[in-house]
This record gives sequence, C-alpha cells and structure tokens, in this order.
Amino acid sequence: MFVKGYNILPKNIRNILLIQLGDIGDVILSFPCIMALRENFPQANIIVAVKENASELIEDCPWATGVVSINKDKRSWAQEIAYQKGFFSRLRKFHFDVAIDLRTGTRGAILAFLSGARQRIGFYAPDGKLWRNQAFSHLASPEERPGQHMAEYYLNLLVDYNLKTENIWPELHVSTEKQKKTAALFSKENIPSGLPVIAVQPFSLWPYKEWGTKKYIELINWIRSEYKLPVIVTGSSEERERAEKQIRMCGANAYNLAGKTSIGMFAAVLKASGLFIGGDSSGMHIASAVGTPTVSIFGPASSTAWAPRGSKHCIVHKDLPCVPCDRKGCQGSGISRCLEELTVDEVKSVVKCQIEKTLHD
Repeated sequence: MFVKGYNILPKNIRNILLIQLGDIGDVILSFPCIMALRENFPQANIIVAVKENASELIEDCPWATGVVSINKDKRSWAQEIAYQKGFFSRLRKFHFDVAIDLRTGTRGAILAFLSGARQRIGFYAPDGKLWRNQAFSHLASPEERPGQHMAEYYLNLLVDYNLKTENIWPELHVSTEKQKKTAALFSKENIPSGLPVIAVQPFSLWPYKEWGTKKYIELINWIRSEYKLPVIVTGSSEERERAEKQIRMCGANAYNLAGKTSIGMFAAVLKASGLFIGGDSSGMHIASAVGTPTVSIFGPASSTAWAPRGSKHCIVHKDLPCVPCDRKGCQGSGISRCLEELTVDEVKSVVKCQIEKTLHD
C-alpha cells in the first residue's frame, strides 16, 4: 500500500543509493534487494550504505558497484562536524537519482534526504509523522503476511515498485583468494584437513539470545568425542577471551578463531566449514548465505522471521506457549527462560542428524 508517491520508477536511472544501517544480519538479509536492483537496472551504479563493520561484505558483493560506510567512532564536536561535512560532500558527488532506505529509523532518513536524490523511497513509520516520513518523496507500507521472513520483508519494498527478483534468499560471494587464505589460516592454526570442520558460535550481540557457556562446552566435547571432528569457536575480537576460556575446557581438537578474521574472511571460514551451530547471530546468517548447513538455537526471537530456510537448515527452540515473545529476556530481565530450559540433549539430537548428513554427503 502506498502512503505517499507512486509505484513507477523511470527506466533511465543511473545512480542508486541503497541504505541498510542495521546489524550485520540485517545487511545479509538485504542482499536479495541488491540482486533485484541489479537485475532491474543492469547498467546502474548501485552504492550500498552500511555501518563500517559490514562494509567488506558489500565490497565482495558482485551486484553492488560500491559501498559507503558509516563510521561511528567517538569524535569531538569539531571533529564530528568536519567528518559529517566531508562525508556528505563525498556522498553527493555520486549524483544519486534514487535513494532507498530499508529501515524505519531516523539515521537512514537523514542519509536519504541529504544524499541529494530526487526520489527517496522508504517504509512508512507510524511514529515518524513529526519529520521522519517527510524526508521521503515515496512511502510504502507493504502488507504483512503470516510467516513472512525478514529477507522477504525488505524485498517487499522493492516489489511494491515492480522491482522483482527470482533470488529471494541471501547469497554471499566468497572470492577464490579468500578461500585460499582460509586454507592457510586453518593450516596455521593446526586445524586438521580432510575432515568436516564444525563451526560453533556461542555468542550473540544480545546476551539474552545466548544459550549458555556450559551447554556449548558440553556440546563441543560431545562432538569431539562422538565424531572426532575439529570444532572451531567463532566470534568477534571482543569475544576472543570468552572463547579462549571455553576452548581451555574443551581440550584437543577445539580451536579458537574468535576475532582472528575480518568479516569477509569470516564468511570464507564458514564456507569452508561443514556445519554451523549457533544462536540468532550474524554467523547464522552468513553461514546460510555461503551455503553451509546450520543448526540455529532460538529463544525469544521469531525463528519464522529470522532463521535460515531450506532443507539444509534446522532450528532448535523450546516448545513454550510464550515463544516467540520478541522480548529482551523474560519481563525484560535479560534472561530468557526458553533458552535456560533448552537442554543439551535436545540440541544434540538435531546436531547428530546434521553431522551425519554432512559425513554422508
């Protein structure tokens, strides 16, 4: 449904700005939008604006022309003014015809407005009547459908403008160079070759989405004992110390790769893995986008909206009447009962099936 403007875009568009200022998972789930734009405007320059920590993923994207990264470092007032002036001066040199914001926040609205694009497309925000919605020349409020995935939700904004694609699920390109670097990294870390590597990401940007350290340790030790497969623990540089503590309790054949790769190399590491196990995190989205099977451990968030789809992917969650609640822990406590009560045996049964599929493929 169109709230403002119309659903016709000119065919002679040459410069497009696609804005996705969400977390890394949101960026991954926006890749079908980049593909749709490329399919519908094959000659256009498609520039994608993301937070700096996701910029390498766009640099490796074969459907994007370039990336604009948003740096959120702390600066003095004078430094911030100089940074913003330089940033928007560079942005306007692209001479954008169209700017498209995939979120309903204010930062993307400001970016779209100051980009200089005549046509500025966004989602209608019910709480944006004061000024946010006024920043756009075109606003749409796509119809929500039961069981809709977030990748479909983002893509629906373009579908409303007759910009369709056959590829509705994210795909990440990993260069041959990065695959070679991954092989070298595995060799350097003494990770055995010739066996499927099991990647485990125990951490999340949001602690209320984490299953629990002790449970992951028990699961890793079971995989090592039962299948004799190498297990790598992944995460950010901020999570490296936590990962190291887990590794020390797991013994041989478990390896700490947390914080040892860039985000682009992380995608290459997951592509080289036989299975990914973890919670609702960027690793889950990246693993599925590079084609690696996953076991996703879900708590309060909706697995229908966020978990990978397809026969290669499995979901584990506690069957409670309150799941999903989409809250930051029970009653906002930061602790999720649905994850606290999810047992290792419940996760093992799913992991067992996925590992045995991997071994027989």
